Amino acid sequence: MSLPVIAPGATLGVLGGGQLGAMFAVAARRMGYDVAVWDPDAEAPAHQFAGYSLITPFSDVAARKDFAQRVRAVTYEWENVPGELCEQLEREMPVRPSSRVLRVIQDRIEQKTFLRAHGLAVPGFYGISRPEELGRQTLLGYPLICKTATAGYDGKGQWTIGRVEDQAAVQQDLTKAFRPGSRWILEEYLSFERELSILVARGADGTTRTYPVVENIHHDGILRQTTVPADVPAAVAEQVATMAREAVQALDGVGVFCIELFLMGDGRLLVNEVAPRPHNSGHYSLDACTVSQFEQQVRTLCGLPLGEVRLLSPAVMLNLIGDEVSQVTTTPGMQQLLSEPGAALHLYGKRAIRPKRKMGHITFLASTCAEALATARAFRSHQVLPNP
Repeated sequence: MSLPVIAPGATLGVLGGGQLGAMFAVAARRMGYDVAVWDPDAEAPAHQFAGYSLITPFSDVAARKDFAQRVRAVTYEWENVPGELCEQLEREMPVRPSSRVLRVIQDRIEQKTFLRAHGLAVPGFYGISRPEELGRQTLLGYPLICKTATAGYDGKGQWTIGRVEDQAAVQQDLTKAFRPGSRWILEEYLSFERELSILVARGADGTTRTYPVVENIHHDGILRQTTVPADVPAAVAEQVATMAREAVQALDGVGVFCIELFLMGDGRLLVNEVAPRPHNSGHYSLDACTVSQFEQQVRTLCGLPLGEVRLLSPAVMLNLIGDEVSQVTTTPGMQQLLSEPGAALHLYGKRAIRPKRKMGHITFLASTCAEALATARAFRSHQVLPNP
């Protein structure tokens, strides 16, 4: 039996209006859909591409009714949208990924517990619910990572504890931030060999497509560089793809997912996190693939056949963080960038430049990864951008 299809001409809803929501809206409009964006921030970039915008809080009861009446299906651009809002909306229409998936992913303790219960290897971890429990931790040793169980992203709500003497300062921070229901996850600090990730698109009929494995480099918890394809043996790439498919299948997820993993020196692969949405490390797909992660998001939301996953070119993506965007939007920087064969600039339309804020990215395409990396390295050097 064929599944219902939402045809072009319908209005699709997206919760969250950042750059991921904007890229979804662009893909949806190109495919003939209208888009309603709900983000309380009036300056959120996705509002620029919306046929209809809501800028009220997600708790607004009248806005919830209005939004539900306007759209045929709903997705979200980040995992910190209210789970109960998604649960309410899916009583009337498809919400993909589902509220059940969202609730598992939103809490890092729940997520890692779920993955481990389904046979997927994850770093050692456990949860705490009071700051003083940090001072009594002995299970993981040192160094370790402490993260908020919910809401943190891009290094926010995260602390590295190098030795037992460092616990007191972190415990003070947790005490200041403590609210009823607060929880934190403690994770073993891993000296990994590579950080990898992979996109998985899964339709409502269970059809799955996996993108190439990529290698990521982070700095201060923020993604700085992605290289595709990752320089790993074919057997490792296949194992990554298998683990990623198993994770999404265990969730019974419908949509686009990014699975982040650590490759250890002894060859083990550990799942770090699952994102129930397109991901920064998948932005290369806009320029280097036949079907981008955002078009796949539209397809999975609307019940359309999944697109082929074909890498047209090796690529390196560099994020532009904070003031770095100014260096490529002045005349000399822009001229240098746009004169480089294979360089593609994406600016997110954010008006306020703030430290650690993702303002855009550049994708460098080349015939080999080595060439793309060399071009990216030369560009960073010329623009005095930090090395990842």
